[in-house]
Amino acid sequence: MFEMGRRPGFLGYSSFERSKIAFCYLALLPILALFAILRIIPIIETFWLSLYDWKLVGSVRPFIGLANYQGLIGDEQFWLAIKNTSLYAGASVILGLTISLPIAVALAGKMKLSPFYQAIYFLPFITPMVPMAVAWKWIYDPRYGILNYILSFFGMQPIGWLIYPEIAIWALIAMNVWKNLGYNIVLLLVGLRNIPAVYYEAASIDGAAGWSRFRHITFPLLKPILLYVLVTSTINAFNVFTQVYVMTLGSQAAPGRAVRVLLYDIYENGFRYFRMGYASAEAVILTLIVLALTLVQFKLVKSEA
Repeated sequence: MFEMGRRPGFLGYSSFERSKIAFCYLALLPILALFAILRIIPIIETFWLSLYDWKLVGSVRPFIGLANYQGLIGDEQFWLAIKNTSLYAGASVILGLTISLPIAVALAGKMKLSPFYQAIYFLPFITPMVPMAVAWKWIYDPRYGILNYILSFFGMQPIGWLIYPEIAIWALIAMNVWKNLGYNIVLLLVGLRNIPAVYYEAASIDGAAGWSRFRHITFPLLKPILLYVLVTSTINAFNVFTQVYVMTLGSQAAPGRAVRVLLYDIYENGFRYFRMGYASAEAVILTLIVLALTLVQFKLVKSEA
């Protein structure tokens, strides 16, 4: 508290408060610098590189302006990658939230062994992607996979889950939803358990229960966490690469062009065909798509608040 008649320091703060603020910024400076080096500067350099025709193996970088972006307009593989990535991201996010929310609500209640179930759900999320993708590739194997073995009891013929493009994309979506389910549940549980019990007590007095209580109390107060889960899930889904590379390439799986996603297209153009400028243009488009979707999600959730 300020003493009566004592005038605050510069910009309304006393000298002691200014020193505390300066200390906080100085403490954050190394982290902000590291973030700029690892995130901000590469994004700027990627955009700058997209304006050049660089073959990776050569030192010559002729400036071509927006030619790489013009080339993307007529690139069928690029649009196939956009289509597959959008389907993968949209279905993964919608299914992930639809499944994780009721599970989180159930676990937030008085369910027995709730911590045990949380650990079981969260275990796939902390498992590295490569061994998890290899395991799911075996599950989907048309000859020896456990999924086809189970379906054989119902008289179904073996299915090449990773061979046909229209099936393979949904097989990848199912794997992604399963792997990230625990992450969504844990975040939603944090939001659910931070809702004050007094709201539910007041609702019980007014006779509200079940769906009515969820709709008017739980869901509105859970929107900040839902927004965070929605944004992070969308970003992660659009950055899909490892499981596509591991599961859909090889003798058993579909060719890479059939289950083509945007990051795989960037990888192939950049490190197989050495078209780094072209690949950088694709990376810029991916960044803009994710940024636009994030802004739309923020606006929609804010408008409904």
